[in-house]
Order: sequence, then structure tokens, then C-alpha cells
Amino acid sequence: METAETPHPGATEGRLNRVTILDENGHRGSDPDFDPYIEHVTLDDLKSSYATMLTVRRFDDEATSLQRQGKLALWVPSKGQEAAQVGSARAIPKNDYIFPSYREHALAYERGVDLKDMMRVFRGYAPGGWDPREHRFNLYSFVLASQIPHAVGYAMGQKLDRQLGVVQEENSGDAEAGDTEATVVYFGDGASTEGEAHESMVFAASYDAPVLFFVQNNKWAISVPFSTQSRLPLAERAAGYGFEGIRVDGNDLLGVQAVTAYAMDKIHRGEGPVLIEAETYRLGAHTTADDPTKYRTRDEEDEWTTKDPLVRLEKHLRLEGVGEDFFEEANQRAKEYGAEIREAVLAMEAPTFDGVFDHVYAEENSLVEEERAWFHEYEAGFEDAETQEGGR
Repeated sequence: METAETPHPGATEGRLNRVTILDENGHRGSDPDFDPYIEHVTLDDLKSSYATMLTVRRFDDEATSLQRQGKLALWVPSKGQEAAQVGSARAIPKNDYIFPSYREHALAYERGVDLKDMMRVFRGYAPGGWDPREHRFNLYSFVLASQIPHAVGYAMGQKLDRQLGVVQEENSGDAEAGDTEATVVYFGDGASTEGEAHESMVFAASYDAPVLFFVQNNKWAISVPFSTQSRLPLAERAAGYGFEGIRVDGNDLLGVQAVTAYAMDKIHRGEGPVLIEAETYRLGAHTTADDPTKYRTRDEEDEWTTKDPLVRLEKHLRLEGVGEDFFEEANQRAKEYGAEIREAVLAMEAPTFDGVFDHVYAEENSLVEEERAWFHEYEAGFEDAETQEGGR
């Protein structure tokens, strides 16, 4: 049976070395190219990152349970990819704009999105859930790879604003006049094979758009292994477009944070786009509509379970002398957050269909009001029929 790691018969040896700073046993190594970008990271910072990863893991488990119980229409687990998301989030300036796909729950949490609002989307009660401008974090994109050209277009706009000396008023609280902005777009290995990804990278390279392409290579595009999708590491594709590509161990929080900080520094200096391939693993299903046991082996899953990013960071913190009290407290807070999520979902009230008419146009429109009146009359017809039926 083909697995995510089975090499393609026509594959050649990749040339880019994979960056790893925190190994699977929690020992911290060194990388002269990237160490300077994480010199400021303290033990307290790492404890905070761990607490976030644990909280989002608990949130993820709770959301999966809610979907299984019929309380959510669908859920997209992120279990196993927390280090790639939290590590990169902590290296992206708050003023930069992020375009996620549909699995970036830890990124949303780091950007201040209330994950209870996210549940409204997956329950089918709201099309968005949060204000993208407030968090500099765009709405989830459920059409594969569609967010990539959106991100590049936004980045090209940022560059034009920079050339014209424009500083967006909405960002003035976070950025001073003259500060640069950049864009980060997240997508998976499956989306990397879509035409939108290729076209976006061509445009980004052609116009030196200030954009970071962040690929979370979790080894499986639903049931298709990575070995089928690409003969080489995805980071090597960047050279074909004319910009830098970096491979990093996506389960290594410090490694991800370091390479992301490096990339954002380079992009902010106006040196064009960068592609980061964070090699990680989807420990759960693609979505709750998927059954990974149909295409993955138990041995493969067991192997990657030992590389769990949360376990790796915990090992490092314990090696650094962090006591049991911290882990117990973090676990308790995560459980409480999970309970809050469940309570919020069960308390949600379904929106009325009438509200759909409120969001067709920004201003009132006579045609929309005409259609609203028709809908009210249509609904009233059912009420009349029920009344007549009851009177017989």
C-alpha cells in the first residue's frame, strides 16, 4: 500500500535541507541561519505557545464530538498541525494580513478570533463568523486554493499603497505612517496542485508581491498521498518562479517560528515573495466526512503519533525544568475552554431566513424589498393552510 512517505518512482533527491531546531525528543539544536530570529523567545513564551496549542487541541476535539452528535454540519480537524500554526502566527506582525483555508483554528485563536464565533460557520448559522478587518485574518475559504489568488491580489494592493504612500486608516492603531504591510496565505499540499496556486505564484514573482506562501504539507490530500502529488519537496517549486523556498519541520514550533520570522523580515524589506513548506501530519481525518482508515495504515499513523508537536514541546519544557503544576493548570484551562465551546454551540439560536435579505446589498434596494414581501406572503400561505386544516 502506498503511503505518504513512499517515494515516486521518478523522484529525485531534494536539494533543500529541512530546518529543525527542536528535535523529536525535545532537545534544542542550533541553526546559524535562523537562530537570530528566535533569540528573543523566552521560556515563558514557549509555555504560552504550549498552552495555546493545548487549548486549540481541546477545542478541536470538542468540535469533532459536537459534529458526531449532530450539533455541527461539518468539522475540519487541525490535530497535529498546531506547531506549524502557532509557530508561524507568533512570527507574523499583527499589521500583516492573513488568508487562511479552512483548518487554521490555532491561527484564528492567535489572531484574537473568538472560536465560538467560528462554530456559527460550521453549524450553518453564519457565512463568516468574525470581522476580518478587526483581526487582519480573512474568513475561511472552503473552495480549495481559492484564497491564494485573493492573497496575491491583496498583497499587490499593499505594494501599490506603499508606492503611493498610503497607510490604511483602519490600521493606523497598529502601524505608524510609512510602515510596510505584507500578506500571508495558508494552504495545504492538496491545494498546491491546483492551478490557482501556480498562477498566483507567477503573478507574485512577476510583481514582487509582498506575500508569504505557507504550505502545511500534512502528507495527505484527503486520500491522495503526497508522493502522488509531487516528486520533490514543495519548497523547491519556488526556484522555478524565481523566489526563495524553505523546508521546515512543521512539528517543530521553534523551527517554524524562526523561518517565518526570517521570511517576513525579507518580505518587509521589499525582496519579493517567499514559500515555506512546513512538513507536518494530519493526525485525524481530513474532515468528519472522511474515514482515513480506508487509505492510511495503522503503522504510519502510529509513527507520526510519536512526532506529535504538542508532545515534543512538552518534552522540551520538562527538560527546561517546567514543573507539573504548569501542565495541570494548562490542561484544566483547556478543558474549561472546551466546555465553554460546547455550551455556546448548544445555546445558539438559528437565524431566520428573513435575515438573508438584509445582506444582499449594502443599501436598501427596491427589488430586494419586493422579494422580501413575496417571501412573507409565501410563508403566510402555509399558516393559513394550517389554520384551515385545524378547523376541519
